[in-house]
Amino acid sequence: MDNPTDNHEILNADGQPNKRRRKKSIVWEHFTVQTVSAGCTKAYCKQCNRSFAYITGSKLAGTSHLKRHIALGICPESRRNQEKNQLALYSPESRTNGTGPPKKRNKVSSGSANIPIDQDRCIHEMAKMIILHEYPLNVVENSGFINFVQALQPQFNMVSSNTIQGDCVALYLREKQSLWNLISGIPGRVSLTLDLWTSDQTLGYVVLTGHFVDSDYKLNRRILNVVMVPCPDSDNALNLAVGSGLSDWGLESKLFTFTLDESVSNETVMGNLRGLLSVRNPLILNGQLVIGNCFARVISRLVQDALGAMSHTIKKVRDSVKYVVTSESHEEKFLELRQQLQVPSTSSLFIDDQRKWDTTYHMLVAACELKEVFTCLDTSDPSYKESPSMDEWGQMETLCTYLKLFHDSANILVSTAYPTANAFFHEVCKIQLELTHAAISEDPLASSLTRPLLEKFDKYWRDCCLVLAIAVVMDPRFKMKLVEFSFSKIYGEGGEAWTKMVDDAVHELFLEYITLTLPEATTFEEVVGNDNDNKTETETETEMPEPDGASLLSSADGFSDFDVYISEISSPLQTRSELDQYLEESLLPRSEDLDVLNWWKVNKYKYPYLSKMACDILSIPVSTVAPDSVFDPVSKKIDSYHSSLKPVTLEALVCTKDWLQYSATEFSNTDVKMGF
Repeated sequence: MDNPTDNHEILNADGQPNKRRRKKSIVWEHFTVQTVSAGCTKAYCKQCNRSFAYITGSKLAGTSHLKRHIALGICPESRRNQEKNQLALYSPESRTNGTGPPKKRNKVSSGSANIPIDQDRCIHEMAKMIILHEYPLNVVENSGFINFVQALQPQFNMVSSNTIQGDCVALYLREKQSLWNLISGIPGRVSLTLDLWTSDQTLGYVVLTGHFVDSDYKLNRRILNVVMVPCPDSDNALNLAVGSGLSDWGLESKLFTFTLDESVSNETVMGNLRGLLSVRNPLILNGQLVIGNCFARVISRLVQDALGAMSHTIKKVRDSVKYVVTSESHEEKFLELRQQLQVPSTSSLFIDDQRKWDTTYHMLVAACELKEVFTCLDTSDPSYKESPSMDEWGQMETLCTYLKLFHDSANILVSTAYPTANAFFHEVCKIQLELTHAAISEDPLASSLTRPLLEKFDKYWRDCCLVLAIAVVMDPRFKMKLVEFSFSKIYGEGGEAWTKMVDDAVHELFLEYITLTLPEATTFEEVVGNDNDNKTETETETEMPEPDGASLLSSADGFSDFDVYISEISSPLQTRSELDQYLEESLLPRSEDLDVLNWWKVNKYKYPYLSKMACDILSIPVSTVAPDSVFDPVSKKIDSYHSSLKPVTLEALVCTKDWLQYSATEFSNTDVKMGF
């Protein structure tokens, strides 16, 4: 058979050639076509000469099977050529002659190399990469990065740092618009956490984070603003930052409460914030729901105090662990002795990261479980001389008992994506009760260790127990019963006064919600729980109809005037029974996997007012730090590069990184406006 030639004639239904324009598919770089017989045209691979069906009669086979032959490496000649090119790429001789620069690699003809590049999409993805991984903006001007990108895709035109900064800000604005739409549509209120980040330039950055329940009854946490404050120690610094954030997002009428840490608060700051809250929302318990101390930071300070009290013994344990794990021979002797002593522990030794107190706790636990091996290690390894005494091991075990209490409580902030406020009352009660008992213990070590801790924690307990107790009342598994039980254990007979304080606050807050919500609840359907989504405007008309028979038929069902009547005669006293009904009903079986917010979603028609109040309360944050900083003993610090950026650029980078965790942003090359 003759060698195939490049024939671009297509046969028509009669088997006659029909001239077409030259084929543009990249597959024809690798194939030719030839008419074999009347009504039969085949495609031939230029490299291996294999034939493929192309046209049979009036049927066109297409090019998909031809592409697979090349792209999947089915063609043996194509595969061999690619392997040769790859070997040549890594061959020193092919790269350089020994003195000159590396030779350019010959372009390999393949399908992917001819796919047109989407320059805008690539820049968009690069901006996301820089934001998500906190790369400096000038990484795009780094020679190593430029060479790497050019090797991947020579067609890509690298952009400047100013250009990529503009794309990062554009991405920020698009994401901000999406978040604006989400917050604008929520049925409830927004609580704010205020955290203060530091820098080497003595500038402060107030980070405002919003916590709210969306229309699907899911708890959300979003960084809203990063506000640079030149004088972070000023009493007005937080106030100005909060005012700026509220104005930026239009949250003046949606603000519920604040949570901040005592390191950035004092009586003046708290007074200013409570005053701001009372001006915006004068009926929300007169600002009593403001939390002036971050739960994670309180726990971290207690842990640091406990670790500091036993720092000498902890160092001996750390040095012992370091002795074992940093030498293979030492570790082998340790494992041999462990096997001989048949120590049942499955823990592995590791050196802690002293910037994360949970790693110190885990290191001490693992070492204590292997204390018998450490105690006998000097017999098989005479060079080991740092073994703690049995009394010191006992001190470490006592310390770990209380560290576990703190660790388990703080771990709620890490193990749960968005813990609702009801999860913390029981944890705080446990800490208060355990420290109280330990402080008066006959064990001198336990009492001396915990007495200073109790003094510090007791302040947090008294400041925050009301908010946390109100939150747990909104949990249908506990309601007021857990409050009564916990206060009786902590205060004995005096617990009744504490219980009454919580009960009074819950009822007062509920009455305030009725006062705030009643003007909006203009139809009887919303009170009893019917769905008005499908009703017409006439059906929900709230104007009083004319007192004649014809007007009663002006709406679809004739009940709109009855709805107005019910709305007008409904008083706070009558609606108040909604809370009492909830409290009097039986508790739900205690289940750890209960989604409390979803329970309120299911029961929102049964408790229309109470469900709104519950969502706002359950979304109150108890911690100001992000989950990845829960175990950090110090506040977050902005590095020198990011603190050198313009405040608006830094805010865009920090906020967008947070927002991108919750949304799969689709690429868009539409213009984004600054206004909202």
